[in-house]
Amino acid sequence: MNVKMMMNIEIMLSLLLSLAFAPWCIYSQEQLLVGMTLVRNAIAYGAVCLDGSLPAYHLHRGFGAGANNWILQFEGGGWCNDIPSCLERANTRRGSTRYMNKFEVFSGILSDNDSLNPDFYNWNRVKLRYCDGASFSGDSKFDNGTSLLYFRGQKIWEAIIRDLLPKGLASARKALLSGCSAGGLATFLHCDNFTKILPSNASVKCLSDAGFFLDEQDISLNYTMRSFYHDLVALQGIEENLNPNCTMSINNQKLCFFPQYALKYITTPYFILNSAYDVFQFHHSLVPPSADLHGRWNRCKLNPAACNASQINVLQGLRQDMLTALYSFYKNSSRGGMFINSCFAHCQSESQDTWFAVDSPRIHNKTIAEAVGDWYFSRRVTKEIDCPYPCDTTCHNLIPSPQGLR
Repeated sequence: MNVKMMMNIEIMLSLLLSLAFAPWCIYSQEQLLVGMTLVRNAIAYGAVCLDGSLPAYHLHRGFGAGANNWILQFEGGGWCNDIPSCLERANTRRGSTRYMNKFEVFSGILSDNDSLNPDFYNWNRVKLRYCDGASFSGDSKFDNGTSLLYFRGQKIWEAIIRDLLPKGLASARKALLSGCSAGGLATFLHCDNFTKILPSNASVKCLSDAGFFLDEQDISLNYTMRSFYHDLVALQGIEENLNPNCTMSINNQKLCFFPQYALKYITTPYFILNSAYDVFQFHHSLVPPSADLHGRWNRCKLNPAACNASQINVLQGLRQDMLTALYSFYKNSSRGGMFINSCFAHCQSESQDTWFAVDSPRIHNKTIAEAVGDWYFSRRVTKEIDCPYPCDTTCHNLIPSPQGLR
């Protein structure tokens, strides 16, 4: 084999290798990793994680026209409503910054790429790390002489805000408080407070992604989530931090932890992004393990195409209950927005695939990013409700294992 032929083969091999690895290279260049900031003075205010570690957030600075605009995104991650589960949680990334990744990927609504996040890419974007187990709302402590747990979510929220104000949040012109799952629920709890903190001339709005949790009967006719939240509110001292207008209006004040009861008392403009078949609520509120001891729903949970006619009817009931709970908001809120699709998913704003991509989920040919942007900037009224399953062919059905649900 002559030298020229050998060189040609090497060039061809190099070209093939570069093509084979091109997608990975492009992805790695676009992936935005943002470092953690610990709130160093948080201990002075009693603002600590379950295990006593410092709270944290990740901040990626805005630029250009977005330099004075802010998105704050509450991290999700479920809850703990008794001492054993909270002790277990305190030794994981859900209860301690000691176990958290020190860098977080910013994608979807947190992306800094104008082609992937056209309305918010150049804003200051903050991810608030979740380590209290109660949607940033508790204020109590457990100490039996052997075990010590801090339920200080409310103080963590306040400490992070206090840390961000001198970094530019105090002069925000536009702001969006957002969150996913338990973080989406946190937006209901803190939305109006966030508005009061910022300048009176700032445009402040709130977005809940997969946080509209229903006070729903399960298939055994028990209120599993109501019981869970009742214990959570009592354990973590949440009641005094619930919306006072809500707690003064209903007999069972702990129910104000549910967004469906708190929503009508929130005065800040609000956008609700949710699947009508939210997989967390499907798996834990509608068909919790305690209501399906023989596992008759196991195949249906993993694949909606495997659901029988009776199970589909139950799921259509879940969708109808969500639309009923949102009916007044849909009809009467002039500044509110909605995107209720029929995908089996949980959290759709932080993933690029579901936020804004060529094959993203759509309602009336509108992506989630377009719907949220149209609403925030008042370009047009955005109250999108999808047709019932299985009509939507744009869905990304994101069904994790039961252990993977947030």
